[in-house]
Amino acid sequence: MTGPALSVRRRPWLSAAVAVGGAAVLLGWLGNGALGAAFWVLTLLVWLAAWRLAAQLAEMPLRARSAARIRDVAVPLLFGLTLLLLWELLTRGLAVPRILLPPPSEIAATFAASLPILWADFAQTFLKAVLAGYVLGCGAGFLVALLVDRSPFLKRGLLPIGNLVSALPVVGIAPVMVMWFGFDWPSKAAVVVVMTFFPMLVNTLAGLDAAGAMERDLMRTYAAGHGATLVKLRLPAALPFVFNALKINSTLALIGAIVAEFFGTPIVGMGFRISVEMGRMNTDMVWAEIWVAALAGSLSYGLLSVVERLSTFWHPSYRKR
Repeated sequence: MTGPALSVRRRPWLSAAVAVGGAAVLLGWLGNGALGAAFWVLTLLVWLAAWRLAAQLAEMPLRARSAARIRDVAVPLLFGLTLLLLWELLTRGLAVPRILLPPPSEIAATFAASLPILWADFAQTFLKAVLAGYVLGCGAGFLVALLVDRSPFLKRGLLPIGNLVSALPVVGIAPVMVMWFGFDWPSKAAVVVVMTFFPMLVNTLAGLDAAGAMERDLMRTYAAGHGATLVKLRLPAALPFVFNALKINSTLALIGAIVAEFFGTPIVGMGFRISVEMGRMNTDMVWAEIWVAALAGSLSYGLLSVVERLSTFWHPSYRKR
């Protein structure tokens, strides 16, 4: 192997050594009290090394598909760990008041000590309200889109109303739903239904129109009716749009349920816990709940992306990779 090629291969490991070694030194330095200019210079050096490492990994040519997938996971993971490290160093190094922004180490300790509470809140908000509202809202939006596609009148009359309803703020919808459906999770599921219905409707209709004129003419030459054309051509062409709506709604649903819990809920739930603990100035617990919501939203989005990749592997956007 030539010298330049060998040096290119070694560069990521040099950056990794600087980043990991410097991070260990900085974290040990935090416990020794006095922090001077050298601490902040080393912090900047570690950040640059971590940034360089992520850039080198992202640009590294890999022929093996498995190695490329590992790289695609490692780069955002490295970036996230770097942000957590900087968060820890800045909050502790600058002695930021805990009530304003606690360091990740304190949040992690609260997270580990409050797992039963966090699980109960997660089950109330996500496993009940979010999942029920998500399935009902997305399912209804998809079915209504199939009906609207058959009616030009509904296309012209329903879509403007849909845009109007989708623009309504959740803080205005949530109190009304609580009055209609009570304080338990069904009212939060109703908010999620309202927030997810129209994104699915609009995206599905756009996807049903995505099939080209040439493909439609080909189906006509085969004497295919509306049902056959819908199943064999238009719905497959609409799948990327449908999955786009599903991924968007996966985050909207969680946000809507948490905000809805601010306006009335039993003494359990992620939104309820955030509101109560913020009133007690217990920001560690608030951030622990935020971490749970972020993890749930990220995992949901990632799972839908995997299903999309398996279902639409034939799409040109994937064939080009």
